[in-house]
Amino acid sequence: MFEKRDEQLIEQALKGHKKSWFALIKRYESAIYQYGVRMTGNPHDAADLMQDIFIAVFRSLTNYRGEGSFKAWLFRIAHFRCIEFYRRKRPDSPLDEDDELSCERPCPEHNLMTDSTSQALTAAMQRLPLAQRAVIELKFFGQFTFDEIADQLGLSSNTVKSRLYSALSKLKLDLEVEHG
Repeated sequence: MFEKRDEQLIEQALKGHKKSWFALIKRYESAIYQYGVRMTGNPHDAADLMQDIFIAVFRSLTNYRGEGSFKAWLFRIAHFRCIEFYRRKRPDSPLDEDDELSCERPCPEHNLMTDSTSQALTAAMQRLPLAQRAVIELKFFGQFTFDEIADQLGLSSNTVKSRLYSALSKLKLDLEVEHG
C-alpha cells in the first residue's frame, strides 16, 4: 500500500487524527535522533533533544504553510532547538564530553554509534564550531541542497558553502591526526 505524503498526514493531524501525527513522528524519529546524536555527541541528550523537537513541531504544526518540504521545516526547528540546548547547557559542562553510550534495549542507533568510524566522526564533529557542525549535518546527513540549508539557517548560499568547506578541512585534518 502507498504511504501518505507528509502534507496529507499534517492535514489529518491538524484535524485531530492521532495516527497521522504518530505516522509523522515514526517517519522522522530516526533522522531526528541521529541528528541529535551527531550534534550533541550524547545519546541521552539526543533523546531529550528529539522529544523537545517533536513537542515544538506539534505546537507549531498549524504554522507550517507548505512553502517548502516538511522535512526542511522540521530540521529548521531541530536546528533552533539544538542552539537552545547549547544555551541551556551548564557553563561548567564541556560541550564535547564523552558519555558512555547505552540503550535500554538493542537499537539501530546503538549499532551505528558503536562502529569505530562513526564514533571517530561524531567525536571530530563535536570539536567543530556549532555553525559548521550544523552545515555538515544538514548537507550530508539531512541531504539538503545549499539553498535549502541557507534558507533553514538564514544565511547566504555562499556562507553555507564556506562553512562546509572549512568544516570539511577541519574534519579531514582531525581524522588524519587521530587515525594516522
